[in-house]
Amino acid sequence: MIIPLSSVLAVLVDFFISLILLFVAMGVYHMAFSWKILWLIPLTLLTVLAALAVGLWLSALNVQYRDVQQMVPFLEQMWMYATPIVYPISIIPTGTLRSLYSLNPMVGVVQGFRWALFGGTPPDITLLISSAMVLVLLASGLFYFRRMEKTFADVV
Repeated sequence: MIIPLSSVLAVLVDFFISLILLFVAMGVYHMAFSWKILWLIPLTLLTVLAALAVGLWLSALNVQYRDVQQMVPFLEQMWMYATPIVYPISIIPTGTLRSLYSLNPMVGVVQGFRWALFGGTPPDITLLISSAMVLVLLASGLFYFRRMEKTFADVV
């Protein structure tokens, strides 16, 4: 499987432009920069890997089942609400519930981005659980995509 370099570059250029705008906004609102900004590199890599994993799964499923294409916007919206983007992770009780919540691969990533840019609670075991889930999703997505790839031409 070959990922087009232009697609990866387009995503990274878009992210870089957004990052510049974020730094400008941080300067306007007098937010301090610190060494924690270096965490943006591995967190960005984790974000790209999570997107790749979900993309592999959904693209392989879409070839086999045409209705997946209609479900993607709904799934994307549900995933956004299941990720602490508009609410802090602190409202989720610690313990077993938070560990289950961390199975969402983007929970630890979003918490890490917040910590690296704005301070607050540093990432805890949540980031490790989310990272493990990204790797599991990526490995299983690669396996499933490679297995289904042989039948793509017949189905399409």
